[in-house]
Order: sequence, then C-alpha cells, then structure tokens
Amino acid sequence: MRIIIGLGNPTREYQATRHNIGFDTITRLSDEYNIPLDFKKHKAICGRGYLGGEKVILAQPQTYMNLSGESVRELVDFYKVTNEDIIVIYDDVALDVGQLRIRPKGSAGGHNGIKSIIAHLGTQEFPRIRIGVGEKPKNWDLADYVLGRFADEEQPVIREALGRAAQACECIITDGIEEAMNRYNRK
Repeated sequence: MRIIIGLGNPTREYQATRHNIGFDTITRLSDEYNIPLDFKKHKAICGRGYLGGEKVILAQPQTYMNLSGESVRELVDFYKVTNEDIIVIYDDVALDVGQLRIRPKGSAGGHNGIKSIIAHLGTQEFPRIRIGVGEKPKNWDLADYVLGRFADEEQPVIREALGRAAQACECIITDGIEEAMNRYNRK
C-alpha cells in the first residue's frame, strides 16, 4: 500500500493558489484514476483506490500547511506503512513554473509543510515530488506570492505539470523512484 499526500491549505480562499499545488495534484489523481475523495479521516480528506496495480490512499491534509505532519503521522501509523511507502507532493519556489523534482529524501528547504512532516516522522527520508511554482518577484513577500494564483499564461503549464506529477506517482509505484527521477526530473 502507498499513501500519496498532496500538501495545501483547506478552505475556499486557498483553492488554486501556488501553495495548493499538492492538493491540485491529488484532485488530478482522483479524476484520472477514478479514486473518489470521499471520506475524512486522519485530519485529511482521503480516497481509496488503485494506482499502478497497487492499493493507494490519496490524502489532502486539512490541518493547514504548517501542521501537515500531524495528518501524515496519523496516516502512516494507522495504515502501518513505512516512510518509503508515502509520496508527498508540494510546491517549490526554487523551481521554474511546472518543473518537477522527484527525490527519495531531503531537507525541508524552507518549506513549512515539509518541516512539520520531518518533525512528526523524525526523518527526512521519504519520497517527494516538488512542483515548481516559480521564483517570487523581487520585493514581494513570500507568503503573499505562494498564496497567490497562477497567471493566465501559466495555466497551461500548470495543467500539464499536474498531469506529469500524476504520471510520476504511478511511475514511482510501478518502476521505482530512480526510474521516476530519470523520466521526470527534466526541465
């Protein structure tokens, strides 16, 4: 079993913001793989289904970004999976809009949601997919930038990136993280 966790903030005001790209990827996986997000448990909206022939739980933590680790810890404990059996999807301002970066482990890199997960799991070793949301403009506040929405001209790039992130999840499950890195970590 795998648990795929997309990070974001709950409530309507945060929908479709740069910071909610993880939620958007979970919604894309739900749509493409017919996995309804139909129950709330472990401080998350979840769905059960199959991806790449393996049972998966899709999860959108409802704790707000900075407390994401609470939900992830509950999911890992309840389903008795290892840290290697989760995939965390989140935004990254250090990557160009739509660029993917898949890694088996790593630091938080300043991302508060990942800091929370590392603190609750006690390790940096868990697979993740970072989706580029672009560098913040000079003189902008980082929070204002990531809580803002994508420009119209960025929308096609983001839609394509969501599709590639969904495919990357399936690749991680079927072919392993190394193959997914080789296939999707390109500009």
